[in-house]
Amino acid sequence: MTTKDHWETIYENKTPDQVSWTQDRPTVSLQLIQDRDLPKTAKIIDIGGGDSKLVDYLIEEGYTDITVLDISANAIEKAKLRLGEKAKHVQWIVSDITTFKPTVLYDLWHDRAAFHFLTTQKHIQAYVALTNSFVNNSLIIGTFSKQGPEKCSGLKITQYDAEGLTNVFGKHFQKIECLTTDHITPFDTVQNFQFCCFKNKTN
Repeated sequence: MTTKDHWETIYENKTPDQVSWTQDRPTVSLQLIQDRDLPKTAKIIDIGGGDSKLVDYLIEEGYTDITVLDISANAIEKAKLRLGEKAKHVQWIVSDITTFKPTVLYDLWHDRAAFHFLTTQKHIQAYVALTNSFVNNSLIIGTFSKQGPEKCSGLKITQYDAEGLTNVFGKHFQKIECLTTDHITPFDTVQNFQFCCFKNKTN
């Protein structure tokens, strides 16, 4: 089964309360985005957004240029159905992040729990090359921490701490802040996350 098939199957067969990453309100991500103090017209992309509710809250807060990318078409369709008419105000992209070919520069690139699924240097370097070329301001990355799970949805992940994320992205981006936070899953288990915010060194 390909990676895409894996995620299509999950989103086709499971409800939000049956997957570990579901958040009723993505509080940490929203606060980190607000702290970047970008204009409401900023180009924001949510990598691996799936049917996350982050897009709902970004729309509610008045952001007008939002893109959601996910490898799963089923995930995107679920998000569109949930948003209804509001979905028309979002740009939706179905793509594997390692083969994504952006056509615009993004002011803010947000990724909660997509980057850590990249476990080979080839894919990690492809991701970093994307951010280096297409993020002109802020980069927010959230992964499982060194105290977090070693797998998610049956797939191995790469754990990071603040130093690890800074080593990966630090050549092109300046670290602004890092924090760890516990995510309580719908099944009342705890996942420890590492978040780091970076700013493009050229801006």
